[in-house]
Amino acid sequence: MSDAGPPTRRHPLPERALDTTAEQPWPVRLLSTKMAQYVARMPPVWVEGQVVQLVRRPGTSTAYLTLRDADVDFSLSVTATTRVLAAVGAELADGARVVVHARPTFWEKRGTLQLVADEIRPVGVGELLARIEHLKRLLASEGLFDPRRKRALPFLPRTVGLVCGRASAAERDVVENARRRWPAVRFAIREVAVQGPHAVTQVVGALRELDADREVDVIVIARGGGSLEDLLAFSNETLLRAVAAAVTPVVSAIGHDVDTPLLDLVADVRASTPTDAATCVVPDVEDELAGLERSRERLRRAVTHRVEREQSALAALRSRPVLADPHTVVDLRWREVQAAITQARRSVGARLDRAADEVRHLAGTVRALSPAATLERGYAVVQRADRAVVRSPDDVATGERLRVRVARGELVVEAR
Repeated sequence: MSDAGPPTRRHPLPERALDTTAEQPWPVRLLSTKMAQYVARMPPVWVEGQVVQLVRRPGTSTAYLTLRDADVDFSLSVTATTRVLAAVGAELADGARVVVHARPTFWEKRGTLQLVADEIRPVGVGELLARIEHLKRLLASEGLFDPRRKRALPFLPRTVGLVCGRASAAERDVVENARRRWPAVRFAIREVAVQGPHAVTQVVGALRELDADREVDVIVIARGGGSLEDLLAFSNETLLRAVAAAVTPVVSAIGHDVDTPLLDLVADVRASTPTDAATCVVPDVEDELAGLERSRERLRRAVTHRVEREQSALAALRSRPVLADPHTVVDLRWREVQAAITQARRSVGARLDRAADEVRHLAGTVRALSPAATLERGYAVVQRADRAVVRSPDDVATGERLRVRVARGELVVEAR
């Protein structure tokens, strides 16, 4: 079978990408050429970033490096002549902050975009400080440094999250001192790059991973001391906003006491050193035991004093006459009752005597006014047979038998 040559195109190629179709596509070379032409129209640009993977090839006048964004994982390839590198005035190294003046170019054969630099300027310490100060004012105006938004650390965390460098002294300082204070403390350690172009991305990733772990009650971000450039990642806006957004309390333990990255202001607690961070996140078991013993002793003394006070009060009560001789109260009340009974008897007797006198007086009055007393004086009561009293001679018929009652008895008489 013979090899077939490229298909013969019967129609001219479309001029614009918008006019291409499945039947009339552009060949790769045409697209690459047009992309190169488009990029070539772009003017030179100043761009800032961190130097990554700087390569100087011996025997050539060209150096290659990658310019990476300081906040996110974006990068561009850059080429520069050795003359341009020599004009920098300082030895470039990975992680250095630079400003590059370059023209974008597109390599048609490889299909890659790169920058061709004609000037590279290192970002000086003064300019870095000015940028940090500007970011500080910006975050302060947003309230990220406000003490009211800072959270208190737990007394005894279940697990301490630790973000630190790989096999670093900061990790040993935090872990060993924390376990010396509280041997049972548990750590969830994330070892990351703590300087250089990948530091921000890795620290933020570790922070978010630990913040999502419900067993982690506090997160420590620790690093040893260093220059301003070494600690620059801990004044990065992306990292600072990630710390401010974290739900778990964060402790900043960066460098020494004199080092003050902006992370110290955003974190909930600032530790002067990694060793100091260990004292912040866990209590000292010996101090707690000593405090517990002091509390127990104070409680023991308080209880003893209370019991002694109550015993003294009870002894004072028992020494009172009423408790020394309990019959005293009964005797006193018995005498009071007897006096009351005597007084009552006198009152009742006097009242009865007065009533008796009144009865006798009334009896005399009754007797003086009674019909019997009248009869005693010689009067008589005449009654008919039906016991009706005769008041007039006309009331009696001749020969009617009448009863006459006198003081000493009754007589029967006949009316004439």
